Amino acid sequence: MVISCLGMAKSQKWDDWISIFTKYGFEASGGTRTLDLSLTKRLLCHLSYAGGASDYTNWRNRLARNSHWGIILLMRIAMLSYHTCPLATLGGKDTGGMNVYVRDLTRELGYRGVGVDVFTRSQDEHVPHVLHDLGYGNRIVHIPAGPETMVEKTKLIDHIDEFVDGIEGFARLKQIEYQLIHSHYWLSGLAAVKLREKWKIPFIHMFHTLAVMKDRVARSSDEVSSDQRIEGERRLLNEADRVIASTRAELAQIQWLYQADTSNVAVIPPGVDTSRFYPIDQDEAREFIGVPCEHRMVLFVGRIEALKGIDTLIEAVALMRGQEAFGTHPFCLVVIGGDPDVSRTEMTTEMEHLQELCETKGLSDLVLFLGKRDQDTLQYYYSAAEVVVVPSHYESFGLVALEAMACATPIVASETGGLAYLVQDGETGFHVPIGEPEALAEKLQLLLKDDELRQRLGRQAAQYAQAYAWSVVVDRLIEVYDSLINKKPT
Repeated sequence: MVISCLGMAKSQKWDDWISIFTKYGFEASGGTRTLDLSLTKRLLCHLSYAGGASDYTNWRNRLARNSHWGIILLMRIAMLSYHTCPLATLGGKDTGGMNVYVRDLTRELGYRGVGVDVFTRSQDEHVPHVLHDLGYGNRIVHIPAGPETMVEKTKLIDHIDEFVDGIEGFARLKQIEYQLIHSHYWLSGLAAVKLREKWKIPFIHMFHTLAVMKDRVARSSDEVSSDQRIEGERRLLNEADRVIASTRAELAQIQWLYQADTSNVAVIPPGVDTSRFYPIDQDEAREFIGVPCEHRMVLFVGRIEALKGIDTLIEAVALMRGQEAFGTHPFCLVVIGGDPDVSRTEMTTEMEHLQELCETKGLSDLVLFLGKRDQDTLQYYYSAAEVVVVPSHYESFGLVALEAMACATPIVASETGGLAYLVQDGETGFHVPIGEPEALAEKLQLLLKDDELRQRLGRQAAQYAQAYAWSVVVDRLIEVYDSLINKKPT
């Protein structure tokens, strides 16, 4: 295969390529392929079928720009997202920023030549166990572990051993050897510990949210974390070869709330797909989404839970409607997330509370609950809105804010967690104190009334978001991967 592909491509200096392939293990070994040859085939056949000499030059230049490329071409990662599938529709009970993070990270890694299999628990027996929806040959692998239906997150710990066994079985079936495990959320981390013991490879962990921090701001007993989770997170801080924190705030929380050594913690923010999230003309965006709102639009996107502070936003809207400025600058509030159209008996406690609050405040005609929306349509909603509000009591990062900023929409966000770092007060939006509808109403009115200010903050937000493009962020993650894979044994 190597000879035929090389022979068909009309290029020069193939000795350079041969030396690369030889260096990283692409020479015959008794008729056995010692490494994953599929990635080699993909590269070589791309060179031969897709442009010959010009493609050779492009690939050579990419190698020159990124010193990791020769190694990354051979890297295979087992990505663990046990409790939720990265392809799930956003706005559900357990779907949000982590799903987007895993999906987009995997796509960007695939573009760089990194082979990734994302393992998640199968929740629907009718969905194929292997899906190729992540591009570049990377896969979602649904592992049966417990019933193939929705299971309460508190009970998922009982099926971790089945999950681990299923991953091992898949690796044996496909004859794959992974070089690294990257786990997300504490349940996946516990599975990663078991896999590391079996495979003798390093693992990286990302919490996405921290139990102790969530408990400090919990608004109901339903939101308090289990002792199992807290102890599990403490264990992972000691066990993981490297922990990835989203912001310096999360690093500080790990250090002070868990009294943990942070020498193995790297601060690397999530990225944003700037090929999807970019400014769209507002008239085009509104035509696409077809939202029946003739006035200016305030937007919330996220899970419907008390910690998201949506009730504070509704209280702020009620205050604004009662003021004279509403007559000259009318608006509507659009809420994306949850299941607002199910019966009251099936509705979540928080959704029922929010709808009752709207009725009590006389806002039923002003607040529109749209329910869950596909990630691939959110850029239209962000671009259609005058402002996106993130009134959370706790956010480890705030991916919704970053996506909206990339679409040139200013943000009004609680000054908490990652939002305090991500949103630049007075430059890309505004900070407001947690749970204070008066302060939130003041900043929203300022943006809705002042077109020049709103547009300026939007432009600056879009420029600022470019620093978080996945093409930039993934370089830092690759350095961590590479350092662990090539770490000399002590």
